[in-house]
Order: sequence, then C-alpha cells, then structure tokens
Amino acid sequence: MPPRRRTAPAPLHNEAARLADRLQAVGYTKRDIARIINRDPSLVSQFYTKNKGAAFVPALTHVLTAIQSAGITDTTELATIAAQHTTRRTTAAGAKARVRTKAVLITSTGTGTGRAGAQAIASGSARLRPLIAEAARQGLRLAFTVRLAKGGYLHASGSRTDSPGIRRDVIQRADHTEERSYGSATTGGFAATDFAQRVDQTGGDVTTAVYQWLVETSRIRPEAHITHLEIRTWRPR
Repeated sequence: MPPRRRTAPAPLHNEAARLADRLQAVGYTKRDIARIINRDPSLVSQFYTKNKGAAFVPALTHVLTAIQSAGITDTTELATIAAQHTTRRTTAAGAKARVRTKAVLITSTGTGTGRAGAQAIASGSARLRPLIAEAARQGLRLAFTVRLAKGGYLHASGSRTDSPGIRRDVIQRADHTEERSYGSATTGGFAATDFAQRVDQTGGDVTTAVYQWLVETSRIRPEAHITHLEIRTWRPR
C-alpha cells in the first residue's frame, strides 16, 4: 500500500493575529490596523505568516478596549491610543532593537529621496509618508516622479504643459509605461507642507494623494493607475 499522506496541521495564530482578527470582525481592514499601529500593512500580514507582532499586543488590546468600551472608532484617535502602548523590541543584551525598515534620510542640505514600487504602491506607499512629513517639518521643497501606462496621461509625451521636471525628458519603458517628473529645484517644485496636508487628508495614503493631485491638475485620466512613485526633497535657497 502506498504511504498515507499526512495533512499538516493549520498554523496556530499568535496573539497579535487573534487581536487583528477581532478588529477585522468589527469592520477594520488590515490596512486600517497598519495605520493604527503606524506600520506597513505587510507587517500585519506577517502576524499570520511569520509569527510577528508580539510588540503590538498591548497596543492592539487597548485599541480593542477603546472600541468596545468607549465607542471610539476613528482610526486617528485609535492610532494615538496605540502609540501610547507600543514599545520597541529589545535585543538579548537588553538594548532597543533596530526597526528593520528602509531609513528615511534627509541630509543637512535637505536632500532626500524615497521610492515605492508596485507592492508598496498597492499599500499606499506608506514608506514615503515619513519622508514627506519630515520635509514638511523642515520647510523643504518637494518633487516627484510617477510611472504609469502611456494611455493614462492626458498630454502627449514631452509636452511642456504637463511639465516634465527634473529629468527634462519623459522616460519611456518597454512595458508601455512612461515616467514623468513634476517639479524640480529649477522650477521651484512644491511646498512639502502642502503635500503633507494632502497625505494627512487621505489617511496617510501617499499614492492616493499624488493620484488626486494629478487628476485635479488634469495630468492623468481618472482611471489611470500609478505603478511606481519617487519623492525628492531639497532645501529652498
């Protein structure tokens, strides 16, 4: 007789995953939970797949209590509560562990760059939010480059009306997408404070904030989809 195959037992969810399940049961998405704990949505998924999230158990517990006992439902208010109960992991020596995310570095001259690819775009380019927030705090200028399907743009390639910026020319890709830049040190770019406010109005979704600006200023079609995004900052002279 052929050997019987054993069915692997379903993985046991850790406490962070169970708390996330309870939050989803009352109407919050994984993206909402990520915003509440001020992390990327991919980390919430790793509660289930990689047994992560132990550091957020106290925060999520207090958030659930606030929802169930105090009737607080606004994600911004819940994020404030979560921040008060989130502690950093410690190393074996007792020191605070480093956060394993891409560092957002703005130099003394105000120069900083952040990029988001397809996966980060889908989750709102959350990694770019700290860069924009810090640029706003320092009163810096900002420019960005977007990449999307050629047919998504309203103006022809190279149009001055569309204002391709720092790279001067439009960059065309083999997959029928184009990169176009908006703003530069030469043209003055945009006030980072203005874009930080736009990002705040979208609940921290950088992709949506940039998309809305492009639609409002008649650069792209409403059905267009951003596939890549780059943010650049500098200090005005």
